[in-house]
Amino acid sequence: MANQNGHDGDSQRGQNGDIQRAFTREARLSEEGAHPRMRLSQVHFRLGSRFFSVWWLLLWGALGGVAVVAAFKVFYTTSVAQSFIKTHPCVQSTPTFPPGIPVWIIVTHALNFFLIVMILRAGWQILADHPRLYRKIHCTPDSEWLRFRGPLPKNRVWTAKDDAIMLSPLFGMPGGRHTIGVARHWHFIFDILFVINGIVFIVLTFTTQQYLKIVPTQWSILPAAGSCIVQYSALYLPTEPGGFFRFDAIQQLSYFFIVFVTAPAAILTGLAMSPALDNRFKWYQRLFGNRQIARSAHFIAMVTFVGFFFIHMLMVFSTQFSKNLNGITLDRNEYNLNGVMLTLVGVGVTIAFQVWAVNFSWTHTRVLQRISNMTVGRVMDLLFDHYGPRAEYREKDISPFFWPNGLVPTSEEWTHLKDEEFRDYRVRVHGLVENPVELSLQDLREMGGRDQITMHNCIQGWSAIGKWSGLPFTTLIELVKPSPEAKWVMFYSFGEGGEGGQYYDSHSIKDLGHNQSLLAYEMNGEPLPVLHGAPLRLRVENQLGFKQVKWIKEIEFVRHFSERGASQGGYNEDHEFYGYRDEI
Repeated sequence: MANQNGHDGDSQRGQNGDIQRAFTREARLSEEGAHPRMRLSQVHFRLGSRFFSVWWLLLWGALGGVAVVAAFKVFYTTSVAQSFIKTHPCVQSTPTFPPGIPVWIIVTHALNFFLIVMILRAGWQILADHPRLYRKIHCTPDSEWLRFRGPLPKNRVWTAKDDAIMLSPLFGMPGGRHTIGVARHWHFIFDILFVINGIVFIVLTFTTQQYLKIVPTQWSILPAAGSCIVQYSALYLPTEPGGFFRFDAIQQLSYFFIVFVTAPAAILTGLAMSPALDNRFKWYQRLFGNRQIARSAHFIAMVTFVGFFFIHMLMVFSTQFSKNLNGITLDRNEYNLNGVMLTLVGVGVTIAFQVWAVNFSWTHTRVLQRISNMTVGRVMDLLFDHYGPRAEYREKDISPFFWPNGLVPTSEEWTHLKDEEFRDYRVRVHGLVENPVELSLQDLREMGGRDQITMHNCIQGWSAIGKWSGLPFTTLIELVKPSPEAKWVMFYSFGEGGEGGQYYDSHSIKDLGHNQSLLAYEMNGEPLPVLHGAPLRLRVENQLGFKQVKWIKEIEFVRHFSERGASQGGYNEDHEFYGYRDEI
């Protein structure tokens, strides 16, 4: 059983220090050179049944760009183009609104840059933990449309964790390999701030005349945008008053798209990766096609933000550079370097914070985890903790491939049980219960079973649909009769965690009371395979996969999960700093 000294202060501080050092050694140092880094040369996209290097896409894009510029340069000199540009000016004169940039736009604009840098860096780190993007929910290897490492090896068992790749701290937060727990803390904390900042911006935009600056209100903007495209594509910058007064048509449409399409899409597709949401409201993920299309769209939104930023900054630098920066930092339409200096200060503060955050992530990871649990954890409870899972699928929906994860037990006890086909297996149920028991697989079957076909959601990003047969946990609760003070249940595995020691995790009795909470002994109509948790594993469909303990050895009812281990709720929460209730 996991260490029970969760409330011993000195012991816990020492244990946390050991865990911190082990995490740094495992995720940053010992993995160096053992796994590929995320590099452009490793990125391949699917075309038909074959994969091609993204370099080909960049080459085709470059050649296509040259061809487009050449074509538009020729077209620009024609009378048709000149007449079109004259008839439909790139910068419209209506509607009218006051010039200038209010202080609230300056502040929210600066905050948005500060926040989105962290969101993007942490997002890249999360992607590196399962560096493949799919169109189908099943996540079958070699079916992905984009991948950041090569095909799976055929000569060994390859787990989803094996597939994670390294990321430099220059690009990812915090860098290293399989640091998804830390990355998610930063990502979600800053997501919440990003949403708050966005709401403030939207409310103030529509309660002032500033919405006229970015929201199209007349159809004439479409031919005006066409006029802009002709001029920009021919590398002729249209005459314009500058963003201090109004945007040209293509700028206005671009800002509208980023604010009212891309940002909401990023938020909504992120929510579609919540097992609590998807396994309650199956229709939600289907708004995007399926969960994996939502994940791909989330990635495309991230790339769109990056592309917009670089094009935006290119235009700022190429059109009245100092005046543009004075406008967005000081609300001044004048030429001097004051805005440039303020922009450099802002960029410097952002970079300094990123450097601090990387160091903080590796030296005070437990503090970051606790801050996240107190903020993000509360928000997740508010959003997802009011309804139980109920979505189920059909037999034909069962995935042809189900990624394995975790370390198969190697203990003499489990090996002996496996050799005897688990005939002597007994799961011990104890703790704060009136009727502690030890149950064989036959006992579990005789207590009454349930079949369910549900979607598994891994914290790394992959998903799969499987058919599970087993004992509803509510039946076990009725049998053992927990005491009133028992609010949490610990599940201990025969297997070890990645840094050694027994794997375990916890669930609230409330979650275990849901109809789809199951002690599963069969998968897809067959006895549970060794790779997927034989002889017994847990299914709690509103939670992510790492909490669904495999190779269950014993079950303990406790007052609170903090009484066990390093007090964080489970092995990955203790050792890899995951959130104790990850419902997205």
